[in-house]
Amino acid sequence: MKTKSKQNTYNTLFHWHSFKLKLVFEGISIGIATGLLIVLYRVALEKAGLLLNYIYSVISIKPILILPWIISLIIIGYIVGLMVKAEPMISGSGIPQVEGVLLRKLDMTWWKVITGKFLGGVLSIGSGLSLGREGPSVQLGSAIGQGFSKIFKRINVEEKYLITSGASAGLAAAFNAPLAGAMFALEEVHKNFSPLILLSALSSALSADFIASGFFGLKPVFNFGNLASLPLQFYLYIILLGIILGILGVVFNKTLLGTQNLYARQNWLKKEFRTIIPLLISVILGILLPQVLGGGHELISSLAIENFSLAVLIIVLIVKFLFTMASFGSGAPGGIFLPLLTVGALIGNLYGLILVNFVHFDNMYITNFIILGMAGYFASVVKSPITGTILITEMTGSFNHLLSLAVVSIVSYIIADILGSKPVYESLLEKFLQNQGKKICIGNKRIKSILEFAVCMGSNLDNKQIKEIKWPAGCLLVAVKRGDDEILPKGDTVIFPGDYLIVLTNEDKVSKINDDLTLLSESAASLK
Repeated sequence: MKTKSKQNTYNTLFHWHSFKLKLVFEGISIGIATGLLIVLYRVALEKAGLLLNYIYSVISIKPILILPWIISLIIIGYIVGLMVKAEPMISGSGIPQVEGVLLRKLDMTWWKVITGKFLGGVLSIGSGLSLGREGPSVQLGSAIGQGFSKIFKRINVEEKYLITSGASAGLAAAFNAPLAGAMFALEEVHKNFSPLILLSALSSALSADFIASGFFGLKPVFNFGNLASLPLQFYLYIILLGIILGILGVVFNKTLLGTQNLYARQNWLKKEFRTIIPLLISVILGILLPQVLGGGHELISSLAIENFSLAVLIIVLIVKFLFTMASFGSGAPGGIFLPLLTVGALIGNLYGLILVNFVHFDNMYITNFIILGMAGYFASVVKSPITGTILITEMTGSFNHLLSLAVVSIVSYIIADILGSKPVYESLLEKFLQNQGKKICIGNKRIKSILEFAVCMGSNLDNKQIKEIKWPAGCLLVAVKRGDDEILPKGDTVIFPGDYLIVLTNEDKVSKINDDLTLLSESAASLK
């Protein structure tokens, strides 16, 4: 086994070009498998949503049936709580866990995650919690990638790319957004634009989207029809909206983390009972304000059709925000992508309506602000403006608003950055690792791992000779990739921005080496 591991590492290092092609074909395979699983997941959630609407329509006619429904929700909440307690990796969005696995700070059992996340997500989201399907879809895809690696006995460096491919495919299939799926892997998950990641992630995302489109059609997730583009003289209003979204995005992140802390401080409330709390809240909302139940897809679609008043929009916005906090804070399996897009759409709708009422804006542009609200809010919360721009473009099926989407995304991102807000998934990963304690140390010192790092402009490696750099103990620089060239490193080899460093280390030191070299290779500005 040890000889085989050495041979695989040797083959990977000295057959790098063929490794690229291999990743493309493996990415396609993973994309097809992920696409099929996410299609099944989406269908299950749609059926559960229809059943939920039917239940509340019956309760409105026969109120006495509310008691058995409450009992059913308590049982569902307890079952979900037991599942999360038994396998903490299925809790919440799943995206922070995927990032932790790729950083080698967490370990994941792929088949447990697939079964637990699928069933837990259907029970939680299908029962009305304000959670989205995209986070679970990303984690389900990554688990398929890991399962592919384990079954076919791939080495660690290859497994990392396969997990990333699955994550990209999951997002692509969840939202019919293959470009956003690939960009999410680059901008959010890995935070660098590695050609290897791009090739494997894009091939996987495209194949998953092909499968999903075969079942759901080629139509975009949100069909707002033919919208008029905002004239350039109105871009000042877009910048103002970006500032508002940036501030409110920081509020979202702080409240989300605060809600998790609030649940954790309730010593009387055991982990297996936490999901029951938002489920009981959902009963009241299902009777009084059913629009806020679930991820929010139907609510976003209705904003472009129905003319809600300012008062109604404010109420729906506040309730949806608070219910999302209560749902996600409980640890139930479900994401925040779709709920945060819904909150952003509500903010954009409210902003547009204020402009119509007080600045005499044309009513035809309100839908534009709904779309801008989604993109800007995503950029400020997740801190991924490029992904947000592409995601909303693909979800709405129109490139006419690309410029305005980019403007509002970058403005909201800058504001959130100025206010010191960290990316929400990074913060959630830190909290998850704290809760895991000593369980984060994983790896075998006899197994070798290959790591790849992008050198940023202004970093401690920029224009330095290899011999001038204090490298972390326990790692070996084996290659410097510069474009299509692979340079054999020597002491006087100069490292330039845009280079990719290929490093060899023991598996048990991957997490520490990854942290140390990330600090070295990233620019000083990006670390602030």
